[in-house]
Amino acid sequence: MNNATKKMRYLILSTNKPSRPQGGHTNSQSARKPSAPKSSSGAAKSSAVKRSARDAALDVLIRVEENQSYSNLLLNQVLQKHALERADAGLATELVYGTIGRQNTIDFFLERFVSKGLAKLEPWVRCLLRLSFYQLHYLDRIPDHAVVSEAVNIAKRRGHQGISGMVNGVLRAIIRSKDELTLPAALGDVKRIALGHSHPEWLVRRWIRQLGPQLTEQICAANNEPPHVSIRANARRRSRLELLEQLQASGLSAEASDLAPAGILVQGAGNMALVPGFQQGDFSIQDESSMLVAEALDPRPGMKVLDCCAAPGGKTTHIAEKMDDVGQIWACDLHEHKQKLIADQAERLGLSSIQTLVTDAAKLDEHFAAESFDRILLDAPCSGLGVIRRKPDLKWAKQEAEIDAICETQYAILSRVHRLLKPGGVLVYSTCTIEQAENEGMVERFLAEHKEFELAPLPADVFTEIDSKAAASGMVQILPQQFHSDGFFIARLRKRDA
Repeated sequence: MNNATKKMRYLILSTNKPSRPQGGHTNSQSARKPSAPKSSSGAAKSSAVKRSARDAALDVLIRVEENQSYSNLLLNQVLQKHALERADAGLATELVYGTIGRQNTIDFFLERFVSKGLAKLEPWVRCLLRLSFYQLHYLDRIPDHAVVSEAVNIAKRRGHQGISGMVNGVLRAIIRSKDELTLPAALGDVKRIALGHSHPEWLVRRWIRQLGPQLTEQICAANNEPPHVSIRANARRRSRLELLEQLQASGLSAEASDLAPAGILVQGAGNMALVPGFQQGDFSIQDESSMLVAEALDPRPGMKVLDCCAAPGGKTTHIAEKMDDVGQIWACDLHEHKQKLIADQAERLGLSSIQTLVTDAAKLDEHFAAESFDRILLDAPCSGLGVIRRKPDLKWAKQEAEIDAICETQYAILSRVHRLLKPGGVLVYSTCTIEQAENEGMVERFLAEHKEFELAPLPADVFTEIDSKAAASGMVQILPQQFHSDGFFIARLRKRDA
């Protein structure tokens, strides 16, 4: 990674944040004394020590390592708990996502410096070394001595003198060998892409088979870039242009999305849920690709709409907004606790047309009469391989064997919910993956067995700019590198008139 690229990723998180000390070193603890006894997981028991960005990041990494927890959820919890300054919260976020995202490459290089092997280290020590290596190798605004000093102090607080000495020795050896940290030249495409862009080999191999090595490498590279922050204007309160002008007048850097008609991209604003307009219902936080689903469904006021797998409600509320809240929308989800997420979204946005139902999507035909809906959205459970940029731990947690089971779940739902669509009605099938078996393959399988359905062109005013050929065909696959949005698949199916 060249210096320009390294700076770009780091600066994105630093925009509009308080200035940090020269060199980017944040909240150094080099003068602090070790706290009292440590727990077996390496967590310091004393609460007297103020937590740094690296402490917070390490807490998240350890829990992801030990419990396979979701990094995005954990990070939010930890940031709230530690109440970090905005600049430190940005650094902690960078360290968590960057370290997890580059994990196999980091481990590849670290192995040569850890005499007993990484696998034999305690999880917290392994995570500390990964965290430190990420700063030394992938970031250029933090001085090497600051990285080492902070890591050694953390090791003293969480462990003992022997561990801190080992950490110090390993990191100093890495610094001395920086120019030698290159990948072998004779790697084949699979290993070269997997190590060069930090993805599991099975996934790279699978994508090469489906898409070829060039496209696979572009996707893997894009997955390591930080995601856009995008919001969806609530047209019932104000137009996108009005919201855009309001955000800019408040000092935020905002621009209209080229991809989604209701979308706005925001830079350097931090958590948009804390912006006053969010609670007032002016906008929702949603990825640009995800916003296209309601556009494909094209619901009209007065229609009866079924959203089969609706939580947390972003697409459901977008549908209601496009219907001007006139009609009936049933938002269904398997998990009872997610029902409240949908209801809260609807209340915040001032929407009354949404009703929720907790049930298995594959059994919706037991709750509703046949041919009773004008529109059906099946945003299907999927492997999620299009959102690796937002959830880097997903690529390490997911196993190839899971994809077949996911496909069967998708088909089980699709093969039953279609019965609820009126003749002439539209069913939109969408996923946040780029896996062909879950996308084109699923639609082709369904159409082969249900001759009463056909692909219908996607709305030209929205989708032609994305891919005119795909829009006309009724299916579009958005890859992560194309618009810097989530990888997403959308298919529009029409049920023929009787």
